[in-house]
Amino acid sequence: MIFEMNARPSDSPFVAQVWHARSVGSGVFQSVAKNNLMMVVTLRDGNAMFTVRGPETRATPLFCDVDGEWVGIEFRLGTFMPMLPVSALVNRDLTLPGAGKRSFWLDGTAWQFPDYENADTFVNRLVREGLLVCEPVVDAVLNGRQNDDSARSVQRRFVQATGLSQRALLQIERARTAMALLQRGVSILDTVHETGYYDQPHLTRSLKRLLGQTPAEIAGTTILT
Repeated sequence: MIFEMNARPSDSPFVAQVWHARSVGSGVFQSVAKNNLMMVVTLRDGNAMFTVRGPETRATPLFCDVDGEWVGIEFRLGTFMPMLPVSALVNRDLTLPGAGKRSFWLDGTAWQFPDYENADTFVNRLVREGLLVCEPVVDAVLNGRQNDDSARSVQRRFVQATGLSQRALLQIERARTAMALLQRGVSILDTVHETGYYDQPHLTRSLKRLLGQTPAEIAGTTILT
C-alpha cells in the first residue's frame, strides 16, 4: 500500500468530496481518468504548494515519494473557475505561485492554504469572490432536462464548464461505474451488461485506456480514484 486515505462529504453544493492522503511508502500508482476539477494542497519537507488539476481523459502512471501529504477538494460537475479555463487544464495541472509558507497567490490576493477541516470555508469564500461558479446547463444536460437555449449554445456552455464534450464525459463516467462494480465483486460479464459495453474486449480496451488496468486487474486490487 502506498497511501493512507480518507474522505468526507461537503456541505457545499459545489463540492463532491474533500479528501486527505498520506504516503506510507514510495512507488508508482495510476491516476485514473476523471471528469472533476480538483484543487490539491501538497505538503512535503515542510513546504506546501497549491495546484489546480483539470479533468483527465486517460490513465497516467505517477510516482509517489515517501513522507508526502495531500489535501484535495473535488468539485461537482459544472463547477469551474472563470479565470482558469477548464479546457486549458484537461490532462494538465497548474501550480499557483506561493505567497509564503502558509499562503499562495490567486487573482492578486494571498490566500491561506486550506486544510481538511476548513476546506468548505475556503470554497465558500471563492464563491463569494466570484472565483468559483457553477454552470446549471451541465446538470440539465446530464439529467435530460430541456433548455431554452439552442443546441449549439448548450454545447458551448457545457464544454466551457467541464472542458470535455458530453460524449467524452460519459465515457469516463461509464468506465468509473464499471470499476466500482468490479471492485464490489460483480463479474466481468455482468459488468459488461450493466454498463452497456458491446462485449468484454470493448470493456477491456476502455478500462485499460481510462483506468490503466484490465477488468481482471481491477477486480483483484484497489486503485486510487
